[in-house]
Amino acid sequence: MAEHTGVSKSTVQRWFTLFGVQPHRQKHFKLSNDPFFIEKVRDIVGLYLNPPDHAMVLCVDEKTQVQALNRTQPMLPMGLGYVEGVTHDYVRHGTTTLFAALDIANGEVITQCKARHRHQEFLAFLRHIDASVPKNLDVHLVIDNYATHKHAKVKAWLAKRPRYHIHYTPTYASWLNQVERWFGIITQRAIRRGSFSSVKQLTTKIQQFVENYNQTASPFAWTATAKSILDKIERLCSYTSGTRH
Repeated sequence: MAEHTGVSKSTVQRWFTLFGVQPHRQKHFKLSNDPFFIEKVRDIVGLYLNPPDHAMVLCVDEKTQVQALNRTQPMLPMGLGYVEGVTHDYVRHGTTTLFAALDIANGEVITQCKARHRHQEFLAFLRHIDASVPKNLDVHLVIDNYATHKHAKVKAWLAKRPRYHIHYTPTYASWLNQVERWFGIITQRAIRRGSFSSVKQLTTKIQQFVENYNQTASPFAWTATAKSILDKIERLCSYTSGTRH
């Protein structure tokens, strides 16, 4: 830029800082191609902003391939003037799948760790949810379009229980599911910074984190309206293709 404009590099840097220009960074995105995108956004956002009475809204998903990584050397603690030191190499000791259901009303989570993530494991997690939710409440599940969630046996199980209501997120719109935010929290605080010699040790750490988290849990503050989301998508579409969504 300095060569192109004929000004000094320090001047270019001041301009970039002044206008918040960061040419070295990228922000990734994926527009949904779901034909019912608008209807699904309005449905799910409506649940968040105006939850139904006598019901529980749960955001459900699974975090697959959570690895039990054992660092080859002990971590160096953070100190004055230097950050925490972690070896770049590790030994893999297997994986687990973390199933989670986030209650949007109080921020608490219901979890289970499973060795795999087939429809059988998802059904087992649904039974776990069913045993954890009071029988007098309806249950609204916000889930994505993963094939496991739409398996014939899963649909049959739900059909026999009329208190369950399913709300599918649009394709490529996992950001609408609040449990994804919680997955980021547990990854940063408990999984990524840990060192585990076995899958059992990893699942124990997850269970301990969940128990402690639920003691002081609070709901995420969802403020975006369906209109604000759709307006933002429309602006993004106009930038990329000059057409509406």
